[in-house]
Amino acid sequence: MKPLQDLLVIDLSQFLSAPSATLRMADLGARVIKVERPITGDICRQLYVSNVILNGESSIFRAINRNKESFLADLKDITDKERVLKLIAKADILVHNFRPGVIERLGFDYDTIKKINPNIIYGSISGYGEEGRWRPKPGQDLLAQSLSGVTWLSGIEGNGPTPIGLALVDILSGAHLVQGILAALVKRSKTGEGSKVSANMLESVLDFQFESITTFYHDGGQPIVRPKNNSAHAFLGAPYGIYKTQNGFLVLAMGSIPVLGELLGCEPLKAYTEVPEWFTKRDEIKQILADHLSTGTSEKWLSILEPADIWCAKVMDWDTLFSEEGFKVLDMIQTVTMSDGFEYKTTRCPIKIDGEYLTSPVGSPKLGENTESIIKEFID
Repeated sequence: MKPLQDLLVIDLSQFLSAPSATLRMADLGARVIKVERPITGDICRQLYVSNVILNGESSIFRAINRNKESFLADLKDITDKERVLKLIAKADILVHNFRPGVIERLGFDYDTIKKINPNIIYGSISGYGEEGRWRPKPGQDLLAQSLSGVTWLSGIEGNGPTPIGLALVDILSGAHLVQGILAALVKRSKTGEGSKVSANMLESVLDFQFESITTFYHDGGQPIVRPKNNSAHAFLGAPYGIYKTQNGFLVLAMGSIPVLGELLGCEPLKAYTEVPEWFTKRDEIKQILADHLSTGTSEKWLSILEPADIWCAKVMDWDTLFSEEGFKVLDMIQTVTMSDGFEYKTTRCPIKIDGEYLTSPVGSPKLGENTESIIKEFID
């Protein structure tokens, strides 16, 4: 039995942030009914990160909405709205990610919902919270990254801001919402009371930077200075970074510079015996190290460094990673199937409980495919 089995989630969300939260709850065993507008459905059905189309729709939608049911409803239509409210009255959890103000106009705000279902866990994600002048701004991942300061933590000094090439903020805020909802479920099991749980994208990506922000507040507010070469972290000293070798790339984490000099046969590195120098002379140390590592293969250096317990690794692309035994043993890719028989490969939930991974063979739903059966089960 999965932990959230028999719990009903009504999902009014779209795009990535809140749907990533309901995906995780579905992985944990909840039944998730995704409410979608007629004709177009979740906008994410046609939101492409590439030209890859899976069974007529976006690969993003297929990945993030597997193991859910689709229910068609126009929330501005009186009949459809009443149907959705009847679903919510029987639900354990409601999730949405409308901009502040929109959910109130639609009549699905917390004060309204708790009158028809006092025990509900009401979860919402916004871009920038429910107060302040940024409140109405669109909650989009790149915009949130750019406002948060995180784009100044990657890349090379002098090259301008560097965003992270993933929907980082969407997935972080979704994870935070799930954490809050699970905590609210524990509270409800003890008190019988429902809760309103909220997260926003900006706070999520700020929390993600807790180490760097704490450092900023306690080093006199010094400006962030990224490495001039071989960058991997704006604050950490040498050797932390990625280095080119004769046949690829090698990554080094924290480590003693003189020890590296001895192991690698690089005499100049042995001179940097004082730890503060690894920060103040970070760029020159990295340049010496980069020049030296470029003279040998990744395999050569790894054969020296790994037995000495130096934190290092080969930099892999997906083709290389997926062929490695270390990846294969994880069994991280699962095949899921849609109701029409279309199969596609995607990642599974990374959580293991009692020695078992949380997998499901169910793919994403066709638009509105569960509407009639849900009406018969819950509404008629």
